[in-house]
Amino acid sequence: MTLIVPLVALLAIGVTQLVSGIAKPTAEITTIGYVDESGGFAQYTSQGNIRLVRFDTPEDATKALVNNDIKEYFVIPSDYVSIGVIKRYTLKKQLGAPADITAAIKDFLLSNLLVGKVPSTTIARIEAPLNLVTIKLTETGAIAPEQGGLGNFIIPGVFSMLLALSIMFSSTYLLQGLSEEKENRLIEILLSSVSARQLLTGKVLGIGAAGLVQVVVWVISAPLLLRMASSNFGGFISTIQLPANFLVLAVVYFILGYLLFAVISAGIGAISSSSREGQQLIGIFTLPLLIPLWLTSLLIAFPDNPIWVILTIFPLTAPVEAIIRLGVSEIPAWELAASIAVLVLSIIGILSLTIRVFKAYLLMYGRRPKLGEIIRSLRSA
Repeated sequence: MTLIVPLVALLAIGVTQLVSGIAKPTAEITTIGYVDESGGFAQYTSQGNIRLVRFDTPEDATKALVNNDIKEYFVIPSDYVSIGVIKRYTLKKQLGAPADITAAIKDFLLSNLLVGKVPSTTIARIEAPLNLVTIKLTETGAIAPEQGGLGNFIIPGVFSMLLALSIMFSSTYLLQGLSEEKENRLIEILLSSVSARQLLTGKVLGIGAAGLVQVVVWVISAPLLLRMASSNFGGFISTIQLPANFLVLAVVYFILGYLLFAVISAGIGAISSSSREGQQLIGIFTLPLLIPLWLTSLLIAFPDNPIWVILTIFPLTAPVEAIIRLGVSEIPAWELAASIAVLVLSIIGILSLTIRVFKAYLLMYGRRPKLGEIIRSLRSA
């Protein structure tokens, strides 16, 4: 997993460059028919990659469709101007017309309705009235070096998914190893040589260091791969940006996120009677880590909603939510400070409880203690 992400990206760049060098893609022309019962729809029959062919009757169009001479056809009724209804005929079962077909028919109808009434330049502007470009300015009125847009979101969006998976896998490895050592009684041999605190610290730091190496490899390779792809292909790829402070915050949130879920996993591993039982319990705590990924579309649509502030500060969702928000909008410094502070305090608090649980239940076999029993043990400790 550490190497496959940058290697797959590098392979994709190489294959794309090779394919584009061998053969340039040619635009395929799609032919569709139409029947004009209203009259006056004879011009603008070329709409991008779609060519429109006129037929005198629906029967002629149907025959051409059945013979695969056209992909589909539509009928403009005699009362179209008053009702605006167009009937489309095709051989395929579809939920709706494809976007390119819909746009071509719409532009065809609009252009023919306006021809001779307004200038051609006005027709083009009516068909495409808006090409909105947003430019971010600094507080001094200068153009900001970091702009928004989809290109600014791609790297944080992809990395947030990888970050969630890395945290989940690392903490799950810790839980699985601890549960297996408990099941086969290897834990007794380990505790004869080290204390419970030393054992917990060693496991958390050892697996965490491996996970950190993984994340650092991804973080370092991201700008290198992005620069390589931008220089080779340009276009939209050249608009992809790395948000400010992304590299630093990605490493910080992985470390804090991993430590939080690692100590939770260690506590669950101590009270679980088997590895399978531990896997079921840890799912309750790792599920919130995926919530920001599920709500990404809402975040893009409503970036200023207060719910994102809550998810940024709440420790179980903070690592992924903060990284995603870096690509959508600016995060105030106080929110980042509060998010990191809450994560640190949560780690310290849960670590203290986990050490107590670790000492009390690590050598318990055959059954899992109930919640009330665990609470009483923590109070007495």
